Amino acid sequence: MEKKSQESKKGLTHREVPPVVVLLLAMALMNTLLYLCLDQFFISPQHSTVDPSHCPFGYFRMGQMKNCSPWLSCEELRTEVRQLKRVGEGAVKRVFLSEWKERKVALSRLTSLEMKDDFLHGLQMLKSLQSKYVVTLLGYCEDDNTVLTEYHPLGSLSNLEETLNLSKYQHVNTWQARLQLAMDYVGIINYLHNSPLGTLVMCDSNDLRKTLSQYLLTSNFSIVANDLDALPLVNHSSRMFVKCGHRELHGDFVAPEQLWPYGEDLPFHDDLMPSYDEKIDIWKIPDVSSFLLGHVEGSDMVRFHLFDIHKACKSKTPAERPTAQDILDTYQKVLNSLRDTVMPQTREML
Repeated sequence: MEKKSQESKKGLTHREVPPVVVLLLAMALMNTLLYLCLDQFFISPQHSTVDPSHCPFGYFRMGQMKNCSPWLSCEELRTEVRQLKRVGEGAVKRVFLSEWKERKVALSRLTSLEMKDDFLHGLQMLKSLQSKYVVTLLGYCEDDNTVLTEYHPLGSLSNLEETLNLSKYQHVNTWQARLQLAMDYVGIINYLHNSPLGTLVMCDSNDLRKTLSQYLLTSNFSIVANDLDALPLVNHSSRMFVKCGHRELHGDFVAPEQLWPYGEDLPFHDDLMPSYDEKIDIWKIPDVSSFLLGHVEGSDMVRFHLFDIHKACKSKTPAERPTAQDILDTYQKVLNSLRDTVMPQTREML
């Protein structure tokens, strides 16, 4: 009995955990939780991985939909979609906030028959380029000249500052979130330059505000291309280049090769205007990115680290400009570098 009692005491001693070990474990757990909280606080929100391209061609999925649905037909657009109010208008189409099966959607209608070719081109681009980079197509009716797409309540990217000034979005008004938006923008340009259709140029971008209006800001603070009515194709192997419109362009925002090269002595004539390639999009990236970065704490630090790649974008010689992929890689390196530098310093302060 005595021997069993001693063995029992030894077993109990082996199972007891010293108080100091409990304290150390508790401190380790607190540190882990603090680290995770800091990551959530300092790193910009994760973007949704839901991608319309996960559905077969001719199908869509949006929001909380679990299954893919076929694009809506003319009959379904006429009977199932309820038009609510006009929320936008351009040269090619009017956009109406509408409702389909208790979901908010955007219904676009052709403004005039003169613009039908542009309207149909935009529809063809929407159909062919469905991906995480492009607004989700829900249906269309060529007979009625209507297109139905996913509705994004934050609207055009040109509204970014007004949106971030709202108190509910102050938590994403950081250099990290803004740099991620710039990466989204460059990612779209990169996708267009390497699209399934070939090298496409975002032609409807002759000034900053017009460029921003071609994109939508989603509720999870990512960017999708929305207006694809002017996406001509470049083919370097066959020497097929583009001209964005048939009028003379002015200003520093457009690339030098888009300006009339013959001076004031020779009046502008579209037939004499040289064509150009996708590098006009690269020239504009620094201006768009600067707008997206804004003037929050840390944005000037980001601009400093992007100075060299942005300088290269502004080369007068188009061939010397980097590709969109080069720029995207640089943005990612800067984001990783600054995040790794700033966050440890902040944790040490805490």
